[in-house]
Amino acid sequence: MNALPDGHGQELVSFAHSLTLSDLPVDVVARAKTCVLEAIGCGIFGSTQPWSRILLAEMTAEGAPGACSVLGTSQMLAAPAAALVNGTAIHGFELDDLIAESITHPAACVIPAALAAGEAVGASGARLVEAIVAGYEVMHRVGLALGTEPAKRGFHTTSLVAPVACAVAAGKVMQLGVDQLYSAVGLACSAASGVKSFAAGRGGGMVKRLHLGRSAEAGVRSAQLAARGFLGPPFALDSAFGLLEVFGGAGADASKLTHGLGRNWAVRDVWFKVFPICGWIQAVVVLLSEARGTRPLSIGEIKTARIGVSAYAAKNNGEPAPVDTMGAQYSIPYCAAVALLGEPRDPKSFLIDAINDPVTRALASKIEVVVDPAIEAIYPRQFGASMRLELADGTLHERAVMECHGTPADPCTEREHLDKFRWLAGSVLPASAVAELARLIDAMPALASVRDLTAPLHSAALDERQRA
Repeated sequence: MNALPDGHGQELVSFAHSLTLSDLPVDVVARAKTCVLEAIGCGIFGSTQPWSRILLAEMTAEGAPGACSVLGTSQMLAAPAAALVNGTAIHGFELDDLIAESITHPAACVIPAALAAGEAVGASGARLVEAIVAGYEVMHRVGLALGTEPAKRGFHTTSLVAPVACAVAAGKVMQLGVDQLYSAVGLACSAASGVKSFAAGRGGGMVKRLHLGRSAEAGVRSAQLAARGFLGPPFALDSAFGLLEVFGGAGADASKLTHGLGRNWAVRDVWFKVFPICGWIQAVVVLLSEARGTRPLSIGEIKTARIGVSAYAAKNNGEPAPVDTMGAQYSIPYCAAVALLGEPRDPKSFLIDAINDPVTRALASKIEVVVDPAIEAIYPRQFGASMRLELADGTLHERAVMECHGTPADPCTEREHLDKFRWLAGSVLPASAVAELARLIDAMPALASVRDLTAPLHSAALDERQRA
């Protein structure tokens, strides 16, 4: 190309391409480091789940050797394969971050794509930070520009926009030229996919975890192909037959790709989950956990429980009898029952033995889920909830929250983020490696190479645990 194309899509990609560490406000850099801390912790824990093990076995059998780390193991893979496995692991237990208004999960795709591509080329820590911030920016803005129509039709918004964000993150860390980055984005637009059949209430299987891994893989592959001269359509984001038109339809708004660009940073809108469940349900669990107090209730102490949510959540998250982990994490009645009877922070509460507990199921069947007009009015900018809990002794609890803990309006403390990281990463890694990882993530902008950051993942102690 002899001149830069015009349009909101090209302006966004050009902005991402030119972004440097010096352009970023101090709080944006700090927030990006927190995003990496959370993502790596989630990925290390997620590596222990069946879906992650299956993917790693498949990539190993396929023979994809390389120099890129796989979270939770000392094994190394080629960049696209590592991004696939790590993205699936980070999204592996509904603990990774999200941005409410765009309905997207950036960490589980952008970070594994940038990390794998960065390791492959020996990128600096500063370049990794730039790539992650740029990827989050693209993820959020494309999600906003698509609008809510794709989600209403059953598309998984995250996996529609994630390949583009990952292509930008990978391409930026690889230092692609701007024309190459246009091509990478054009290629990635044709990788947009993903339907929400996992949320239909009849068994979600493992596919939602895969959506993020496949997006990270597609983004890395698109950037690698573009680096070799493979051309993609440069206007694929917001042109005729582009991503926004095809998936967003009449509700798409390309101007949202660039509104406030360089002022309104996406990482500032990130929501870090406290509970391993769907974002819509976090507020529900917060309300019920506070109402019950520090002691779990017995089913005999509960007379009635009514939960008010958005129309979308009431329609799609109301299954009272989930059949697997995915279904449980997406079920308002089940999560509400766990919040009242058990420990909703514990991932074990969403494994099959807990799901089949007859007492929990009995209470879940009695939870009433309704549309609350006040909650509907703020969706999807906020994922609020209301609660009416009546106990057998006559005690009545009624309350609503528009924002729950972990959101920008009620953020987690630095200590909470570190505690979560130590707990998640410590499920696999020795304490010394966990501490070193946390230190390196904090020092990330000054690191000479991404490989310095990932070095603690390959400890001898980890090898010993794997053999055991």
